[in-house]
Amino acid sequence: MPIINLTELRAALPRGQRLIGLDPGKRIIGVALSDVSLMLASPYRGMARAKLGANAAEIAAIARREGAGGLVVGLPLGLDGSFGPAAQAAKDWAIALSSATELPAALWDERLSSSAVNRMMIEEADLTRSKRAKAVDAAAAAYMLQAALDATAPPRA
Repeated sequence: MPIINLTELRAALPRGQRLIGLDPGKRIIGVALSDVSLMLASPYRGMARAKLGANAAEIAAIARREGAGGLVVGLPLGLDGSFGPAAQAAKDWAIALSSATELPAALWDERLSSSAVNRMMIEEADLTRSKRAKAVDAAAAAYMLQAALDATAPPRA
C-alpha cells in the first residue's frame, strides 16, 4: 500500500476507528493509540524491533483488538527538515508495514519527540533513567501522534 496524506487517512477512516502511532527505533518501536474521536493520543507500549513479518503481525493484532484502521509512522527528518537516510529507512519500513498489515499509513515528522518526552520525564515527573527507558518509546509515539492529530483536526464549528 502506498503512503497517504494524514488528512486523507483521517477522512477515509470509518467512524469510531482509532489510529496507531508508531515511533520506530533501532531496538524498540513505540506504540500509541488515538481515541475513537481522533482527538487524544495515549501511550500503548513499546515492542521489540524484530523482522518485519513479526512486527506486522503484532501491529495487526493490536489494530484488530483496539479497533484501529490506520497507521501514523514517525518520520525522523533532520533538524533542518532534510530527508536523510533515517527518514528514507522509516518511509521504506512504513510502506512495507502498511502492505503487510493491510492498513493505510501516513508519515508524520517526529523530530525531537523522544528528546521532548525525556526532558518532560526528567523535569516534571522526576523519573530515573531506568524508569524512563521503559516508558519513553510509547510516550514518544503518543507525543508524535498527538501532534499529528492536532495538526489535522477539522475546524470546530
